[in-house]
Amino acid sequence: MQPCDLFIKTQIDFADAETALRHIGQQMLAQGVVKASYPEALLAREAEFPTGIALERHAVAIPHCSAEHACRPALYLIRPTAPVPFQQADDACLVAVSLIIALIVTDPQQQLVLLRTLFSQLQEPGFLDALLSVPDDELGAYFARHLFVPCPASDLQQKQPQGVVL
Repeated sequence: MQPCDLFIKTQIDFADAETALRHIGQQMLAQGVVKASYPEALLAREAEFPTGIALERHAVAIPHCSAEHACRPALYLIRPTAPVPFQQADDACLVAVSLIIALIVTDPQQQLVLLRTLFSQLQEPGFLDALLSVPDDELGAYFARHLFVPCPASDLQQKQPQGVVL
């Protein structure tokens, strides 16, 4: 996966998934990462294709929408203070999400690569546990170290991942 901007937020409360998604939309718009259409597109996408995923010991949500609403690729990693109810991707039930990983992509092919890489890492027993337990100031570096793979030599000129705490 190619490096992209990495935004991080911890110790934040959300009453529900909609509140979390509105926060993501507003923050990414304020950072200039997305177009004005992104916040509503994110809500619409989540309503049609929910992204809550129950894993072995924890649940995550990976909200995203079409690349046409993005200005540049980014990830927004949110570790809320308390689990947030999201609708499961494969079920009508709610799942209590401990980690939200919003994907902002400009290239649909890159989205598939990112999703595969992310799912692969989330299957590793210690990865999600560590994401939920590392100190706030180490979260971005830990996430980037495990998600971003070295770029081919031709991509070395591109921007390296940066963790920005919102």
